[in-house]
This record gives sequence, C-alpha cells and structure tokens, in this order.
Amino acid sequence: MVAEPIKIAILAMGGEGGGVLADWVVNLGEENGYFAQTTSVPGVAQRTGATIYYVELFPHGAEPAPRAPVLALMPMPGDVDIVLASELMEAGRAVQRGIVTPERTTLIASSHRVYSIAEKSAMGDGRVNSDALAHHAQRAAKRFVSFDMAQVAERTGSVISAVLFGALSAADVLPFNRAQFEATIERGGVGVKPSLKAFDAGYTAARAARPEGEAQDTKAMPAPTVGTPRDPAAAALVERVRALPADVQALALEGVRRLLDYQDVAYADLYLDRLDAVRLASRDADAELLGETARHLALWMSYEDTIRVADLKTRASRFERVRGEVRAKADQLLQITEFMHPRMEEICETLPAPLGRWLARPHAVHRFVARFTTAGRVVRTSGLGGFLLLYLLARWKRGRRTTLRYALENARIETWLARIRSAAGVDAVLALEIARCQRLVKGYGDTHARGLKNYEAVMAVVDRHLRSLAPRTLRELREAALADEHGHQLRAYLDRHAFSLGGQPA
Repeated sequence: MVAEPIKIAILAMGGEGGGVLADWVVNLGEENGYFAQTTSVPGVAQRTGATIYYVELFPHGAEPAPRAPVLALMPMPGDVDIVLASELMEAGRAVQRGIVTPERTTLIASSHRVYSIAEKSAMGDGRVNSDALAHHAQRAAKRFVSFDMAQVAERTGSVISAVLFGALSAADVLPFNRAQFEATIERGGVGVKPSLKAFDAGYTAARAARPEGEAQDTKAMPAPTVGTPRDPAAAALVERVRALPADVQALALEGVRRLLDYQDVAYADLYLDRLDAVRLASRDADAELLGETARHLALWMSYEDTIRVADLKTRASRFERVRGEVRAKADQLLQITEFMHPRMEEICETLPAPLGRWLARPHAVHRFVARFTTAGRVVRTSGLGGFLLLYLLARWKRGRRTTLRYALENARIETWLARIRSAAGVDAVLALEIARCQRLVKGYGDTHARGLKNYEAVMAVVDRHLRSLAPRTLRELREAALADEHGHQLRAYLDRHAFSLGGQPA
C-alpha cells in the first residue's frame, strides 16, 4: 500500500494565530515521526481574504534512512483531508473553492461571524445568512465540527488558534493522542498556560458538539419586561409604552431607551407622540404597521450626526471595549487614533440653523472653511487634546435641536410620517412599505447622502402615484434602491416602469 500525505488547510485572519496553529501542526508531526511542510498564501487585506496555511504530513516509514518526500505547496480542490476555518465565512469560502469534499474532508470551523467589507458596506442588509452557510458546509464535508470558538477563546483569555487545535485533537482525524497535542503547545514556550486552557475548552466543546453540524435546540427569546424606572419622567414614558398594543410594546420600549441615550426625555416623549399619531391614523387596525413605524422612527430620530459620532467615540465603554479587543494589560498604555474626514455639509449642519445656512452659501468664509475639509483629520482620542476636541463636540448635544441637521431631519421625518398616515387610510400594506423605506436613510457622510438621494427618488414616486401604487411595486423600488449605493438599479427600474418624477421622466 502506497503511503499518502495528510493534507491540511488552515484559513485564518490576521491576529487569530493561524501561523502559530500551522507551526503547531508541523511540530506535532515532526516530533512524532512525520515529515512536515507548511506554506502560506496571504489574503490581500484584513477582511477581504484570509491567509491560507497549507500543511502536509508524511510518515517516515520503517527505512533507516528514508528519503524525503516531495510535498505540495498549496491545497488543490478535491484533495484536502482536513480544513480548519477560524470563522464561518472562511468555511464557506473553503467550500466555494472546492477544497472541502464529502468523500474525504473533515471541516472544523468556528460558528461565529466577522462581517466582510462587502457585507458592512451594503446599502441594505448585506449579511450572508449564517444558517445557510452552515447548511452548505455540513452538506459539503464528510464531517463538520462547529461551535463558537471566538467565545471560547474570549472566555479562556487566549486566541482562536488554540481552540481550533483542541477541536482538531478531539476530532480524532490525526494519528496523535491528546498528550502529544498538549506537549506541542508546551514546547512552544510562549503563552503556554492560556493556550492549554483554550485547548482544553476547545477539546471539550468539540466532543460535546452535535455531530455533522446538527442544529442545536433553540428557545425563543423572552420578551423584555417593562419595569418601572425610579426617575419619574422615565416612568411616565414607560406608562405610555404600556398603553400601546402588546405586540408593539417591546419595540417601542427599545425606541424609548435609544432616544433617552441619544438625547433626553423630551425627545423620547416626542417619539411616543409621533407613534400615537400613526396609531390613530391606522385606527389600531394594523399592529405590524405600528411596530415597523416604531422601529424605523427610533432609528431615524437617532440619526448619526457629528455630535453622535463624537459621543460614541469618547464613552468610557468604548475605551474598555478597545482595551479588551487588543487584550491590553492594566499597566499598558493604549493609543487610539481616529481617522475622520468631515465634509463641508457636516460642518454646516452641526451649527445653529441660521448660521449653518449662511455658511453653506458660496462666499469667502465658505471657501476658507472648505480648505480644511480637503484632507482628513487624525485625532488621537487617547490623548488629552484629541479627547477634549471630541468631548466638547459631544457636549453640544444640548444644542442639537438648534442645529441645521436637526431642522432638516425633523422636516424629513414629519413628511415621512405624514405619508404613512395618509397611506394608512388608503391601504395599510402600502403604508407599511412606506414605513420600511426608512431603511434607505442611514449612516453619515457620503453614505447618508447617497441613501437620502435614493430615498427621495422613491418618495417622489409615492407622492405622485399614491392612489395607484401597488405595495409590491414600492417594495421592489425599495429593494432596487438598496441593491447598489449609486442608484443604478433604481434608475433602471424607474425607466423600465416609466415612472415620472415631477412631470419629468425618471
């Protein structure tokens, strides 16, 4: 019988210890009678492509002076025994490349997600369905072992590579026992204690995981309870939430919490006033319409302006989160650099409305200020100067209602709500689709500008064709607007259906 090498592909992103894992596998083989070779092909960026490490192990044999085998340098489709993936999307990429096959491949992958640039930058919900990824991975592999390894690594204070190494040992697909795996980590000499802890946790979790990616039992999330806050003003808001239909209360409560954090009690009270107006217009007939309005209204009223961005970047919770992400020790200094590129529009919109409108006009002062927006700003929020700059901007939250941005967004929200109320008297389903069009308006800077442009184009169709517009047509319009940030598919849809905007063809 001709001996064959064991072929292992490891897919990992930067900072996850993929190189260390590959070195462990090589050392494990070499210390236990195997030839070993490893190569790596780096991804082009942190989240547009993981590094692929490829390891081949070949037994020495019984000869006193065995000849060194010629081993391959990269994985080939249909010719890999074991694939280790540090994240679910990487497992999907391995399946797509054909290196996972049902005849021979054991696929060991973490079930958590780190979203790609394409997923994050999509105008709509660009996330790939995790359940579909897991389903395809399970079908493509001979054996599929998967659990949340990132959570295990976080809990044990190590990195995901040690958890993957433990899962690899538990899978019993290599001719080595657990003690040999653990001895490999000890020979490394660096971070031995946390690595062994993570190895043990990964080993245990892999043994306990359901076989071949079988779905875990899930329980419905309990509805949030609406307690009574100590603050009288907040308690009054909660009482108003309790007066809403039961199916809407959870969403409205989250909206109130969000707007209390965003602004103040009066702003959350305005939110409930607006919900009550929609409720009266729909005559309580459509809880789904009121629920969707509650969700999207809270998102729109907490729009991302420069004040909000500065507030989030200077919170103590953010510094704690960043320290945790980089695993900084208590006595280590942490430097955080923010790369910011405010546009002229954002500067004008942060000012009181009259001053902002004046600065937005083309004149000498406008041109002078615009010179400072051509290049981005680098702000170190871990330093006193950078922190104070953003801290003071965040304190302008008290004056947010006077700003040009507030005036603009408030007018847009009121117009949107008026459309919903008007449509509710004609067709509740159409009113629901109008409420969901808020999805087009999101983010800040150029992202917000592009989304707003698409939203206004869709709303122009609604205003002109309200009595004859079918809900399905509006839904298709919205999906076309979400399909690409530049609005090409939206314009194509408008042209194809001969919609006109203000008397002019779209």
